[in-house]
Amino acid sequence: MTADARRTVIVVGAGIGGLTTAIALRRAGIGVEVYDAADTTPNYGITLTANGVAALRTLGIELAPSDREAPWESYRFMTFRGRTLKRMPLGEIHARLGVTSMLTSKADLRQLLLKEAEGIPLTEDARATGYRIDDRSARVTVEFADGRRAEGDALIGADGINSVVRRQLAGPEPTRYAGHICWLSIVAFEHPHFATGASNHYLGAGQRFGLHGIGGGRAFWWATKDMPRAAARDWSGGKDQIRRAYEGWADEVQQVIRVTPEESIAVVPMEDRAVRDRWGIGPVTLLGDAVHAMLSNTGQGAAMTIEDAVVLARSLAAAADPAQGLREYENRRRDRTRRAVERARQMSDLEQASRPMLRFARAVTTHLVPTRVQANAMRSMMTLPASIG
Repeated sequence: MTADARRTVIVVGAGIGGLTTAIALRRAGIGVEVYDAADTTPNYGITLTANGVAALRTLGIELAPSDREAPWESYRFMTFRGRTLKRMPLGEIHARLGVTSMLTSKADLRQLLLKEAEGIPLTEDARATGYRIDDRSARVTVEFADGRRAEGDALIGADGINSVVRRQLAGPEPTRYAGHICWLSIVAFEHPHFATGASNHYLGAGQRFGLHGIGGGRAFWWATKDMPRAAARDWSGGKDQIRRAYEGWADEVQQVIRVTPEESIAVVPMEDRAVRDRWGIGPVTLLGDAVHAMLSNTGQGAAMTIEDAVVLARSLAAAADPAQGLREYENRRRDRTRRAVERARQMSDLEQASRPMLRFARAVTTHLVPTRVQANAMRSMMTLPASIG
């Protein structure tokens, strides 16, 4: 699909992946339309790792320190009472990469992308229900709940973990439950043991807590606790139940829960999806969480999605026809995203450990594995592939 604004790519979903894809396609000279259902997912903090920051730079988008985002400067693993177990050398990692990771929020990053996407047709409150491929023309028609239709030369399903496009492609595949619930919120917060640009991970038995300084005097926090899937899905407890679950933890953990308005706390059963071998068919493919939803332990979800967008636009621009370009994109992204999903799952199992043997393995990893070994693993994942940069 050589660059041609007369051709049109339909993007379903206007989250981070959908908007970045639209920006990348326009930059490649390809016409694009974006359709988005109402966003019902909660706002949450994002660690946009260096590879994601670098991928945005290839599109002319720069993230800079502000009230909306902060450089990621500190990363510590801690006991639940607040004693530092290990400090990762982020300064050294970022210096070697030549790019600094950023802490921000989903809403703030999306607003930045919306500004960059000005002029691209965006239809909101458009809930896709399915698509049809014309065998003769190889064009694709997307159908919406209100009866509208949109026709294009390619369809990108960037519509999240419960993707409508994926469901039609692959059938009703269940998500993989990680075994724990997650409570999360963003709140104004200051504490002597916590700073802007810091990420603290507190480890308990079947429980964890994360605290991130995302700029503007705000903290993003998340708390996980082992729980059966049905109980997590139907959880209806309140802030007091969360507060009791973290009694005796570090003072900053207890304080940030205490100052958080109950109505701002979101509840999410932690899930991911195994990466499929087949991402698309004909002029249809998937992108971001729709195809490689991952647990948050590596902080790679947003970055991998942004990488997807850059590769997809370049692959389409270089191909003779849409299907060829989409298969090239899929082949270039499958292995890297699969490694990211499985790495996040492995880290989740280890960090969330409740059984004695797994807790022992976590202690060995934390205390005995040299920091440089773990830092090298982080740097490897945070390195933008040469084919993208």
